[in-house]
Amino acid sequence: MKIGTPLTAASTQADVATAPVRGLMMLAIEGRGADKLRHQLLGMASVQRVHSTNGRWDLIVEINSETLEDFDLILADIRRLSGVMQSETSLLLSTKGRVR
Repeated sequence: MKIGTPLTAASTQADVATAPVRGLMMLAIEGRGADKLRHQLLGMASVQRVHSTNGRWDLIVEINSETLEDFDLILADIRRLSGVMQSETSLLLSTKGRVR
């Protein structure tokens, strides 16, 4: 998203200025290492939130970065963490909705 793009209630000028590249990374983890992995993820500056979920994926990680190159490096760092078996990532192209 570029500065100057119309903003919705769910995004602010500060969000766009500090994190123009945003995405969700879904993780499948091995064993019972979710707590340790969650702690490691939350220690990474670009990780905003970590959600537990059900189904194919165990965790969903919200990631923000300044550039696609930085985003790619963050993904590589996360994939190298012990316990990460599989991942899938989606970039957030736009956000619409209300802030609750």
